[in-house]
Amino acid sequence: MELRTLRYFVAVAEELHFGRAAARLHMSQPPLSRAIKQLENEVGAVLLERSPAGVTLTPVGAVLLDEARALLDQATRVRDRVAAAAGAATLTVGILGDSGDPDATRLADLFRQRHPHVEIRIRETDLTDPTCGLHAGLVDVALTRGPFDDTGLDLHELRADPVGALLRTDDPLARQDRLELADLADRRWFLFPEGTDPLWQSYWNGGEPREGPVVRAVQECRQAVLWNGTIGITVLGHSPGQGLAVVPLTDMEPSRVVAAWNAGDTNPLIRSFLRLATTAYGD
Repeated sequence: MELRTLRYFVAVAEELHFGRAAARLHMSQPPLSRAIKQLENEVGAVLLERSPAGVTLTPVGAVLLDEARALLDQATRVRDRVAAAAGAATLTVGILGDSGDPDATRLADLFRQRHPHVEIRIRETDLTDPTCGLHAGLVDVALTRGPFDDTGLDLHELRADPVGALLRTDDPLARQDRLELADLADRRWFLFPEGTDPLWQSYWNGGEPREGPVVRAVQECRQAVLWNGTIGITVLGHSPGQGLAVVPLTDMEPSRVVAAWNAGDTNPLIRSFLRLATTAYGD
């Protein structure tokens, strides 16, 4: 049995769905199905019962799932110890400086438990670079938000956060239970600097060209609203701070938290990071 095939099996067994497992593994479904069938031929038993409703584990499959997880964990530890002995056990993580995130804290705890000998180097970026340095080759993996130009990158969505309009508390619109983008059409918005990723800029401007003060960081966004009465979009779960309010926007797509990395990068620490991130953000 190859470790890669075991990873495929664990993904299907955990997702209980070939389509979701293929998406998680960033591969198409047919080769995944063939790999699982070959694995069943190797062990001489049916591991998964397929039906239109999805997939269920057979008793043999449940045993293999436990063993496969243990083997994959051991393989990861072996790689970490060898890398540590070679002085190469480091991972550079880019983080978008948009606020503290409890899921990111859980991820840090999980990663440290799994990889106690790996040194994590953090590069926090402002709102002008949603790739957190990936395009520039400054980080191995990024915890960030979409959308942005993902040419040459792979993305895995971790969470979708509803968004709202950031307003002064004395703004008449702050008294509303909900708003639409049309309610904000005649207002000044905070903007990111010229040259910022167009997809990123467009999302945070509600898909329309806007006018207003230029900002680079979350605190600058809030201060622009507080001092100038401008408006913008922020995540509903973030505390806006004194003097500010957030009103849900009913016609805005949620802000999607993603892990991003360079396509084709086979660093096993990145794969482990993604698995742990899925756990941390999914609980």
